[in-house]
Amino acid sequence: MQILRIDSSVTGEQSISRKLTDELVAHFTAKHPDAKLVTRDLVADPLAHIDPITTKAIRTPPETHEEAVNAAYPAERAVLDEFLASDIVIVGAPMYNFSIASQLKTWLDRLGVPGVTFKYSEKGPEGLAGGRKVVVASARGGEYSTDQMAENQESLLTTFFGFIGVDDLHFVRVEKAGFGPDAIAAGMEAAKQEIAKL
Repeated sequence: MQILRIDSSVTGEQSISRKLTDELVAHFTAKHPDAKLVTRDLVADPLAHIDPITTKAIRTPPETHEEAVNAAYPAERAVLDEFLASDIVIVGAPMYNFSIASQLKTWLDRLGVPGVTFKYSEKGPEGLAGGRKVVVASARGGEYSTDQMAENQESLLTTFFGFIGVDDLHFVRVEKAGFGPDAIAAGMEAAKQEIAKL
């Protein structure tokens, strides 16, 4: 078994989503002590935004690659393979300006691969990357659970992971982080209770 941890918060030790991913890693490694843990910090080791070369490396067969694309292929494919090899994926996803961090978007861009994680048929799109649990550690400065202002954060992730076939998707969130230490402490305690149910 493999557990993959993804962090995208830029706020370092102050990060609520990183505290949540810490809690989730502790929870799942306790449940699966023999699991291999793989971590990817998209801030400490950022992925570049996709460009024509990386897009072709991600989305086209290796035998069609010219030199520059062939050189980019191993690192690009490694990001996807890391995800596909994981049984549990923990994704730290703070809300930044009503959406996800751009660092996280660069990671998602490497997972949506035609013929690998999804395909089109007469019935429409079909996800091919099911069979794994994805848990999103969501952190927000305000309170947006039932508000359309959150539409581009959690809904984006729900749509994306659903599109590639992930049907075992969970959100653990701390809201009102901007309201101060008491609100953060209450949010973390509620989140820990949700994590214990996973």
